[in-house]
Amino acid sequence: MIYVALLRGINVGGKNKIDMKLLKETFVRIGMESVVTYINSGNVIFTDIEHIKEEIVAIIEKAIFENFQFHIKVLIRSIDDFHYMMRILPESWKNNEDMKCDVLFLWEEIDNEEVLNKLVIKPKIDTVMYIPGAVLWSVDKRNVTKSGLMKLVSTALYKRMTVRNVNTTRKVYAIMQGLDKASLKK
Repeated sequence: MIYVALLRGINVGGKNKIDMKLLKETFVRIGMESVVTYINSGNVIFTDIEHIKEEIVAIIEKAIFENFQFHIKVLIRSIDDFHYMMRILPESWKNNEDMKCDVLFLWEEIDNEEVLNKLVIKPKIDTVMYIPGAVLWSVDKRNVTKSGLMKLVSTALYKRMTVRNVNTTRKVYAIMQGLDKASLKK
């Protein structure tokens, strides 16, 4: 199965610095295959046919601690999870000079539609939708400072999610698809 490990809180503001080349080597050393990293924010795409998601999380978190001495939370999503999300994520959503669009990947303990009730959503500013595993959030760049998204960072809820902009999310998905096509050729 093709997965992405989304590492929370690495290489942000000079904290928890992890070199992506060394991180990739760590994944290979613990038995993951076809390992690809994407940008420094902690996106590692790989294949594994031996473990379930929960086991993979434990293996990766342990390896990161042993190799880098950081307690980093890891969220795993499969290519099937991404297929589903991409069918729902509006194609018009971009992260550019006009729009800020993010995917808030949720840890299991908050992964339900009730999470929307815990967010500060400004109806005339924010467009927000829940899908299993994530909250999709879009705001016009002119209104970013008025958006409820800006208030999220200071909450306890924020510690139970990891955020990627839609451009990064789409690129991760493209890498996953590339691994999928390569595996079909074998």
